[in-house]
Amino acid sequence: MVNTGTVLQVGDGIARIHGLDEVMAGELVEFEEGTIGIALNLESNNIPVSEVYLGRVINALAKPIDGRGEISASESRLIESPAPSIISRRSVYEPLQTGLIAIDSMIPIGRGQRELIIGDRQIGKTAVATDTILNQQGQNVICVYVAIGQKASSVAQVVTTFQERGAMKYTIVVAETADSPATLQYLAPYTGAALAEYFMYRE
Repeated sequence: MVNTGTVLQVGDGIARIHGLDEVMAGELVEFEEGTIGIALNLESNNIPVSEVYLGRVINALAKPIDGRGEISASESRLIESPAPSIISRRSVYEPLQTGLIAIDSMIPIGRGQRELIIGDRQIGKTAVATDTILNQQGQNVICVYVAIGQKASSVAQVVTTFQERGAMKYTIVVAETADSPATLQYLAPYTGAALAEYFMYRE
């Protein structure tokens, strides 16, 4: 039931551990003082998922970082779940309005479609994403905003905007800021995807 190992070496946020015979690549491991790590060079662990995450700001380990108390989730989901096959997916049939007339008129986006926002620094990529989330008010859309490697102040500003405009009631923010370990920043998009897929497949 319990697999315990011995830490041989620690440096630059990386620990070499001996004795974890049952651990596989991608699994989370807990150190004696409570620090969480991820096995990188060796089955994927579960991330808790639930509707109670709506309106919360969490980190890549699905722990709340908004100071509003713990989150109790009864279900969990594999953080690296296989993507559904093309055949089993529903065709894109319903538009998703961004609220930006230039985009909605020239680049029609469908629900379930992937869309890349690419460009140089400080030209408004984040503004496009946040405006799109704000425009989903009353549209029966769940939004997951994942911030990776940004300044904590920038993330806080986005969250404040969502709160002021009433968007947090249908939004989850996953944040690993610039000072977070590289392994947690690596994990953040998988956490966001696992939470989003829970809402997609819960029916």
